[in-house]
Amino acid sequence: MTELHESAGTGPGDAHFAVFTDRADAAAVARSFARPGSRTLAHASGRPWLVGHWNDDEVVTANTGDAAIAVVGCCPIDAAELRRRTARLRDLAELDALARSLPGSFHLVGALDGQIRVQGTASGLRLVFHAEIDGERVAATRADTLAAALGLEPDVEELAVRLLWPAPYPLSETSLWRAVTAVPPQDAVVVAADGRTVRHTRWWTPPEPVRPLAAAAPEIRTALEKAVDARTRQGGVVSCDLSGGLDSTSVCFLADRSTARVVASTWPGRDPADTDLYWAEQAMGHLPDVEHVVWDADASPLVYEDLLGIDDLLDEPTIGVMDRSRVLHHLPGLAARGSRLHLTGIGGDHVAWCSEAYYHRLLRTRPLFALRQLRGFRALWQWPLGGTVRALADARPYGKWLADAAGHLRGPLPPSVATGLGWGMAPRLFDWVTPEAERMARRALLEAAATASPLHPDRGLHTDLEQIRACTRVIRQWDRMAARAGLPMASPFLDDRVIEACLAVRPSERVTPWRYKPVLSAAMRGIVPEACLRRANKATASMDASNGLREHRADLLALWEGSRLEELGLVDGAELRRLARRPASPGLSDAILYSTIAAEVWLRGLARGRARVPHP
Repeated sequence: MTELHESAGTGPGDAHFAVFTDRADAAAVARSFARPGSRTLAHASGRPWLVGHWNDDEVVTANTGDAAIAVVGCCPIDAAELRRRTARLRDLAELDALARSLPGSFHLVGALDGQIRVQGTASGLRLVFHAEIDGERVAATRADTLAAALGLEPDVEELAVRLLWPAPYPLSETSLWRAVTAVPPQDAVVVAADGRTVRHTRWWTPPEPVRPLAAAAPEIRTALEKAVDARTRQGGVVSCDLSGGLDSTSVCFLADRSTARVVASTWPGRDPADTDLYWAEQAMGHLPDVEHVVWDADASPLVYEDLLGIDDLLDEPTIGVMDRSRVLHHLPGLAARGSRLHLTGIGGDHVAWCSEAYYHRLLRTRPLFALRQLRGFRALWQWPLGGTVRALADARPYGKWLADAAGHLRGPLPPSVATGLGWGMAPRLFDWVTPEAERMARRALLEAAATASPLHPDRGLHTDLEQIRACTRVIRQWDRMAARAGLPMASPFLDDRVIEACLAVRPSERVTPWRYKPVLSAAMRGIVPEACLRRANKATASMDASNGLREHRADLLALWEGSRLEELGLVDGAELRRLARRPASPGLSDAILYSTIAAEVWLRGLARGRARVPHP
């Protein structure tokens, strides 16, 4: 594999690139993507294949004759094995099996007989987009890279959709530019040798949730071990979140078994009722070789902090901006202690637990068992009997549910039981969203409803997959922010192999009102001490959110002065400014401002960074 040119580029953890077919016209387009600091991998012909930014330890490549494969990201495959796989490649569809066999989190790119194929992860943590540029189809790992090459402005209707709280699948997964096509995470994009013909091909299907937990637990443990090992095998120093919760504690104990030296990082909560530090100290009693850093709770940034200063280049709005300061604040201190990578327990909530919506089907297949469990859920979540009965009787298909949601965009948030036992949370718009934005969002919902299929016929598995993908869209942006801050982050629970192992467990054993995260407790038994596995709750940081809303109201007020969303006719700026002056207004504690703030911050960042929009 030929490296045409190379320079400093970006640091580890921020690999991004565009992919081109082996054609003279595509090479001409590729030249416009090359910028100071970019790197290029070439086809056997010498024409550009990948143009972008990556660190040496983030890419493994091989080429034999007319076949080439590149693995970009975190994957422990070695070059010799990849060469053997490449030499045997006769059809790009064979990459399905390769992608499903490897641990880690990575983009997989193939080239064969003039065709190219690009795919990300089933989790959605690594995405793929494509667009036609000067007659050539170009794939890329960031939507804004393609939009910048085309000189596009964000589509106003797409922005209106992102004001929904929340934007439901599939509207949550589109590009903000109509000419830039998003590839669903379960698909790969294949561009034919003519450089124009393009198709999506499915490479991943979720496992059916039928395995007993006792049989699945060893496989979940192995998948998590491999996920952590993929990040720690290089040795050195790695840091880990240690909140004392089951997720971060599991990652910390697995990292401690590696050759890396571990620094554990604990942020105690401001709330006196927060028990994170107690549980973290319980874990540290069993980790004598781990350095423990306990940060000052009062120094922890609040939610909503520094919204006006965010200048990260993002390719879509993300509610992750609300917690950006909190996520990044401790990274310089950990880097100063030698950490080369920071591991989190993010994703454990999404894979080691699951949606109660599975009980919609279980009630029909195992009624006596389901009724006993549902009584427990009603007590746990304080679901009223009438609402529970109505939610269980609701048999609407997904498209009908979406269409009905389009007719009820205003009004109070839906009851939690309807969300918990249904297809998800029905979207809402609020008083500050204009009638024109509502019209656009409603039209998009109705158009989607006419053709949309759920991610799985079972609403429980559909909801699990949607929540995993909603999580990774936030983490994808946090990972970029962390890499820019100087210490890359990784979340092993969001690796595809870990997700598959967890999703395969029978829902009756995965989600129960009687036990907290039974999947993770079973998988980690023997690795995490029993005393640490006994924790049955987690901190909510609600005080940090409410205090942040109050203490940063001046920033929120400034955010709505000269609002980009207001200029586009999507929000009523006066109403938002009124709310900023009254942070205790009913409903604000339910995060209903998040999607609007995310869109406004993103538009401001886009305008601020136009001169430095990322080109690969």
